[in-house]
Amino acid sequence: MSVGEYKYILRIAGKDIDGGKKVIVALSQVRGLGYNLSQVILQSLNINPNTRVGFLTENELSEIETAIQNPTQIGIPAYYFNRRKDIETGLDNHLITSELDFTISNDIEREKTVYSWRGYRHMFGLKVRGQCTRTTGRKGGAVE
Repeated sequence: MSVGEYKYILRIAGKDIDGGKKVIVALSQVRGLGYNLSQVILQSLNINPNTRVGFLTENELSEIETAIQNPTQIGIPAYYFNRRKDIETGLDNHLITSELDFTISNDIEREKTVYSWRGYRHMFGLKVRGQCTRTTGRKGGAVE
């Protein structure tokens, strides 16, 4: 490829990415996409994960965008998704960027309104995931 075809900054799924990074590292920078899911997406699209993002063609970029938006379309199994059996719809889907943050905050608020045990822990700023609190975690609040 010539220097004229190289793109220095690209936008993938709402995230500005440096064109000099490898594709697999660049995809894993998008919130909601990890290294493993990025690898599976690139394997299913037959894109070399070691190529630089700046050298991808427009066709490859559009394929990556559609695969990120709808991973079931390219045949990715449901166990790679971060939202299986959604409470409202019952479907398996994968959330990215602000959708992920919004859904997590809605889940926490739902637990608070139902007054589940996890909801109580969230309300009082305590550890939620079963950590010991007798000697540790005395400063600051709980994270998520």
